[in-house]
Amino acid sequence: MSGERPDLPDYDELPKTDFGIGSSWGIFGPSDEDGLLNLHGPATTLQAAQSIVSGEVIRLDAPLDFFDPPLYGRPRYTRDIVVTDNGSIDESYSALNPQSSSQWDALSHVAAYPGVYYNGATLDEVLNGRNSIASWARRGIVGRGVLLDLQRDAELNGEPYDPATPHAFSVADLERARQRAGVEFIPGDIILLRTGFAAWYAGLEPHERQRVSDRANMMAAGLEHTEEMARYLWNIHCSAVVSDTPCVEVFPMGNSSPESPFGILHRALLGHFGMAIGELWWLEELAARSHDDGRATCMLVSAPLYAPGGAGSTANALAIR
Repeated sequence: MSGERPDLPDYDELPKTDFGIGSSWGIFGPSDEDGLLNLHGPATTLQAAQSIVSGEVIRLDAPLDFFDPPLYGRPRYTRDIVVTDNGSIDESYSALNPQSSSQWDALSHVAAYPGVYYNGATLDEVLNGRNSIASWARRGIVGRGVLLDLQRDAELNGEPYDPATPHAFSVADLERARQRAGVEFIPGDIILLRTGFAAWYAGLEPHERQRVSDRANMMAAGLEHTEEMARYLWNIHCSAVVSDTPCVEVFPMGNSSPESPFGILHRALLGHFGMAIGELWWLEELAARSHDDGRATCMLVSAPLYAPGGAGSTANALAIR
């Protein structure tokens, strides 16, 4: 169904799964693996191109080794170099987790609820390649990026704010940032949330980086764990939500009432909606340029790794303005 843009129902019209969250399963067909990226097609590409004014290209990936040691206790990759007799240089990467720096979560990354993934896929089906990053890699990701500068908005409103705390952004916060940016959402938009976390991390000493790499010590600002937030993101019909944080949602996650079943917002976004999630993106240059010229939109282009069965990918993303 690539490129088709059906009239999507509102969140409250979606059927709920046994887990208690509105589900989009079946909207794009019973065997769909692309989720809301089905909203992308020739029309959205041409629409995104209208955001290009200067032709400026801005990289949205942090270096592969930027988060060192990698967060969540993920392995640190090594690069092995071979210089051949004729002077050619060859290399191999070991223990490279494609989600250790700027990355995409595939729809197979987090279950809708235990054992069941987007569009009703079973664990066995996912382990055999269903909902993998390869589906997005085949199509590529091209759409309109919309920057919501949550850090700047909080500061302009005189609010105490630290991106390295579990500061939960509400729907009202996102709406205020959108209004300040002067944009109206369009179905298929890729929402870019700048919180300042990656820039904060860049200023850490090595021993501090070591400390926060442990999941038990890590805290980060992000989206609140509520049905209201899930409803809002579905109802604006964005295809993806991306941030400069480790989790998009506020971290630590929560599983207890009243957060449950939204204490892990990933379950709603990936597993129930089929909404792409990007994490740890570098949004500082884009935010600076947006601040300079007042333009919050760009054409966003990303080529995920064509990794059959993969649960995620390096972002490989560019903003074209």
